[in-house]
Amino acid sequence: MSEQSATAPVVHRVDTRHRYEILVDDNRAGLTAYRDRDDQRVFFHTEIDDAYAGRGLAAILVEQALTDVRAAGMRIVPVCPYVAKFLTKHQEFADITDAVTPEVLTWLDGKLGR
Repeated sequence: MSEQSATAPVVHRVDTRHRYEILVDDNRAGLTAYRDRDDQRVFFHTEIDDAYAGRGLAAILVEQALTDVRAAGMRIVPVCPYVAKFLTKHQEFADITDAVTPEVLTWLDGKLGR
């Protein structure tokens, strides 16, 4: 079993990189990436480094990111499978969640150059 960190993880938004990062002992342990589309924050990728797996960091990261979206008066579009799964278990964000549509996917592909 891996050793637990002495300090609580910290989540912060990095606007220049379009993502939220979670830090453990000042080391980046993971991220959830987004692009903004009008009043929607479109989440498309979440990852936690293998060295930090099994600590529940993805849930902490996504919950704090979604709480930040709410505080900013924006809406959530869960393209990322992890964010979508998280939302099925956390109905407190249902009022600010929009469906993933073909239009959003096409827009996202254009933004990401895919």
